[in-house]
Amino acid sequence: MYKAQFDPETVKDVLFAIRELVEEGLTCILVTHEMKFAREVSQRVCFTDRGLIVESAPPAELFDNPRDPRTREFLGQVL
Repeated sequence: MYKAQFDPETVKDVLFAIRELVEEGLTCILVTHEMKFAREVSQRVCFTDRGLIVESAPPAELFDNPRDPRTREFLGQVL
């Protein structure tokens, strides 16, 4: 498994490359704090807390109507 940290100047390029791969049909598992990007490119979003999946749903469902209080709390702070 490859884990990378990017400086803010390269994030845009990395997100562009990931978007292209997704559009080509590549299955990607991505861990990110870029919520807007996750919503735009994902077919399914999993919210995790302390290493456990708290909620998993299609992006519109998870972002617009989160079921779990922890998910609602997190999204309320970052969106």
